[in-house]
Amino acid sequence: MKALLHPVAWLLALALVALPVVGVVDGWWLTAHFPLRTLRVQGELQRVDRAQLRATVLPYAQRGFFAVDLGQVQRAVGQLPWVEQAQVRKHWPDVLELRISEYRPFARWGATRLLSEHGHLFPAGKVQVPAGLPLLDGPETRVPEVVALYNQAREQLANAGGVRGVAIDKRGSWSITLADGTQVVLGRDDPSTRLERFAALLPQLAAQNPQRRLLRADLRYTNGFALSWAAAPAAPAAPARAPLPLPNTGSKT
Repeated sequence: MKALLHPVAWLLALALVALPVVGVVDGWWLTAHFPLRTLRVQGELQRVDRAQLRATVLPYAQRGFFAVDLGQVQRAVGQLPWVEQAQVRKHWPDVLELRISEYRPFARWGATRLLSEHGHLFPAGKVQVPAGLPLLDGPETRVPEVVALYNQAREQLANAGGVRGVAIDKRGSWSITLADGTQVVLGRDDPSTRLERFAALLPQLAAQNPQRRLLRADLRYTNGFALSWAAAPAAPAAPARAPLPLPNTGSKT
């Protein structure tokens, strides 16, 4: 029995040594004989850095057609700035294809992030952000509520020049900034109803104060508003014109 076990033990030991070697040789052979030579990128890329994209994919693509891990490539590409979604495929004999969807910004969120049109928060990074985006802010869990109130404010305050931003602070208090800088404080309770009531009265308030500009409206009162006004900026005076020269009517001598 012992004599039989010795050959078996030797075979097992030899297999443990040989299997890693076979794996290395097999991987090298597949990489050398079936390399990936073409990286095909599909999608309208405006802000994704193509050089950074190639540098990210290259270490995985060097493993060859059969050894490349598509899941690893997809996760790595998905971590790049401004990439919202990535799909990775390979096409025989040597093509690695990436389908990339960029984030399309809907608004700024706080100081350093953006909100995509699909409701995803992502870092702005060093890429130039489109001008004119509204400024929204609040806890991540309140994103749908902030967007809903912004859409309501944009519709109901369109005659006031539009809305620059909407925010909810850590205490749950809502506020709106109009396009001209006016601050509207809604408080924590039923901001939608308070906004609707204020929007209906704002044209009347502006008509009653044509020479003043509304600075702040505090709507946290049950039966009214607290309003702060400032004198409207005076229209710039017309520049003085130099006198026109008189025509020469004298006779020649």
